[in-house]
Amino acid sequence: MPTILLIRGWRLFFYANERNEPPHIHARKGDMECKYWLHSDTFDISEAHTYNMSPPDKRQIRKIIFEHFDYIVAEYQGIHGA
Repeated sequence: MPTILLIRGWRLFFYANERNEPPHIHARKGDMECKYWLHSDTFDISEAHTYNMSPPDKRQIRKIIFEHFDYIVAEYQGIHGA
């Protein structure tokens, strides 16, 4: 499970064995966890799963993902060969 970013307590990572899924990123901070689909064609994301997250937490991680969107997509493609 390669970690690609550590920002504001959030660890953003991929699972190496998820080749059958569309591009996405996992994030964890404390007991909070989430997964967001990455739509590189429209520079957008959509929530796939969240656990124990408040609306401000969701806003914070979405902002982090958008700030590093191109890097995250490039890392995903490098790891998964997509």
